[in-house]
Amino acid sequence: MSVQPITSTSTDQCATEESAARTAGQRVLRIEAAALVQLADKLDDSFDRAVEILSGTRGRVVVTGIGKSGHVARKIAATLASTGTQAFFVHASEASHGDLGMVARDDTVVALSNSGGTAELADIVAYAKRFKLPLIAITSRAPSPLADQADVVLLLPDAAEACPMGLAPTTSTTLMLALGDALAVALLERRGFSAEQFRVFHPGGALGRRLVKVSDIMHGGEALPLVPPATRMADALLVMTAKSFGCVGICDDDGRLVGIITDGDLRRHMAGDLLDRIAADIMTREPRTIRPNALAAEALAVMNMSQRPFTSLFVTDDDGRPVGIINVHDCLRAGIA
Repeated sequence: MSVQPITSTSTDQCATEESAARTAGQRVLRIEAAALVQLADKLDDSFDRAVEILSGTRGRVVVTGIGKSGHVARKIAATLASTGTQAFFVHASEASHGDLGMVARDDTVVALSNSGGTAELADIVAYAKRFKLPLIAITSRAPSPLADQADVVLLLPDAAEACPMGLAPTTSTTLMLALGDALAVALLERRGFSAEQFRVFHPGGALGRRLVKVSDIMHGGEALPLVPPATRMADALLVMTAKSFGCVGICDDDGRLVGIITDGDLRRHMAGDLLDRIAADIMTREPRTIRPNALAAEALAVMNMSQRPFTSLFVTDDDGRPVGIINVHDCLRAGIA
């Protein structure tokens, strides 16, 4: 079988097709980006009222929708839940078949519908009105059946869908998704949601690893290799060997860390009388330390930052007293590298 050579004509055709695809992609992104700018400019006191209602919700935030709006609603609920707002998704159709039992008296309902006339939302909207639950609508149409019943309407701008037929939900769902992010972040900032709280909700994956604190993985109590300054080096070495951190800390009478002896210190002071000398003679004074509430990634950086990297780092309180010790291997086991 002979192989047909690639002609300049076929090459030009491929390039033209790629160019057309890229042009379509750029057009979609620019249409949606322009719509997002419209949405940002359009935010008014309705957004403030929505945040006020969500912030004051004693129960949970129930986010609902169907079709593409339902997929966006599920993501909004997940974002709210991960940033300190108790929230969950209820499928609009399933709500009519028993899932309304998941909605409690102190909850707030957030309903998504581009047209505002989604028939499947009727039951959950009626339920919210019956039990006087706050109802926030995210829609492109007002007046509409949904907007007319809502306590707060977050109205999307009249922006064309990026689909060339104007049919597939594209721009509208992008706007809904972005508006959900805006609500979640506004609530996060209103509550003063911290990185530590964020880590509680994200214990797995890269986010969880990045937010692990020194106190989460340090060794404390009897595991600490500590001796007084007057300890003979023969005894200091026994402690250093037994604790297996490759170092021993030297504490004064007040329990403050005043020095450290590492393998490197031993090599630098290697002599026939080493074992008869005391720890104060051999120790490196003012050793580097870390705070218990520092991120483990910071501890790893401290261990690697000097010209002579070290493998263990004492953790001290505000008075300079050792409360723990962290090893480079502890960081690696925690997935911090």
